[in-house]
Formats: sequence, C-alpha cells, structure tokens
Amino acid sequence: MSFSKTALSGCIAAFVTCAASAGHITVETGKAKAIKLNVNADSVIIGNPNIADVAVHNDTLLFVTGKAYGTTNLMIFDHQGNTIHSSDVVVTSNSTSWVSVNRAGANFTYDCAPTCRPTMSPGDDQAHFGSVADQLAQQKELNGD
Repeated sequence: MSFSKTALSGCIAAFVTCAASAGHITVETGKAKAIKLNVNADSVIIGNPNIADVAVHNDTLLFVTGKAYGTTNLMIFDHQGNTIHSSDVVVTSNSTSWVSVNRAGANFTYDCAPTCRPTMSPGDDQAHFGSVADQLAQQKELNGD
C-alpha cells in the first residue's frame, strides 16, 4: 500500500512541476493579455517591471501588459509558496501598421493606424527616436503616470 502512495505522490509531483512551467507569454506593447489560473494565487512577481506589468483582478485572473520591448519573467506562487506558474514574458511591437522610411541611410518609423504618426523603433535616426521619446515622456507626465 505504501508503494502505491509513493508512486502516486511521484506522479502528482511530476504533474505539478509540468503544470508550473508554462513556456512563454507574448504580449504587444500597450496591450494586455489575460492569464487564467486553475489554483488561487498568493504572490505574483514580474522580473522587470519596466518591460511588463501585472494587474491582479482576483485570485485566479491577472493581466500582463506590455510596456517596452524585451523579455522578462513572471512567477506566481500559491499560499504555501509552491510555484503554480512560471514563464518568460516576451514583449513585442504591433508592427503590422508600421511603415519604415529610409532617407539617405537614416530610418524613420511611423505607425499608420489609422493615420500615420511618428513612433520609435530601435535603429531609427537618433534625432527622430529622441523626439518621439520626448513626446511620449511628456504625454506620460500629462497623464499623471
């Protein structure tokens, strides 16, 4: 009887280990993705809050929002400290509406949905990139962030 309990415990531990590893989550900058859990969460940790943010709706529902390009990680623990979710969070851009213009070897990126406006992309002309970054910082300040 103890053999079957040991074997069952081993199977459960292997299942929990597999369930806790969730691969990766891809989210676009400025967008959120819902994460639904089968177990109540007690602690939620995001590795780099400059890349992604997590908003907890309730014990089993949270939202990951992409803030900047890059990769970080997300870890979620139950009230006993067991890992119930662990994954990389990859933040990408929604570049389907982006247009890149190359003028005399310098790149300028625009987001053309629904009308074209300057946006930032790594590799853009330094003055263009800086100008857009300044405008976004001013907008963030006006929003009280």
